Amino acid sequence: MTEQGTFGPVVRGEAAAWRALPYPGVSVKVLRNDKDTGDGAFLLKFDAGARFPAHHHPGGEHVFVLEGDLLIGRDRLTAGDYLYTPPNGTHAASSEGGCVFITTLPKPIEILGD
Repeated sequence: MTEQGTFGPVVRGEAAAWRALPYPGVSVKVLRNDKDTGDGAFLLKFDAGARFPAHHHPGGEHVFVLEGDLLIGRDRLTAGDYLYTPPNGTHAASSEGGCVFITTLPKPIEILGD
């Protein structure tokens, strides 16, 4: 559920539903998604062994891992780790044991393939 807060929308976690993406074991909760600019914030959940294909970040990406393990490129992240991908960065992502992380994107990603 989204409601208007003091400065903008408030998304209540218990009311927002996980939505399966077309990649086995990968789900998303949309926190913010500006249809005009593509700027957005998302919670992503990877089941153990899940993989997200190679993709390009025209505007860069911020990632903060809340729980579990996440492999982005050659970097293995665990709970509490932050990674910034600069504009025009490209990588795939996967998780050995499963994870939940938040990502913010100033522009939509472009899937490159598996």
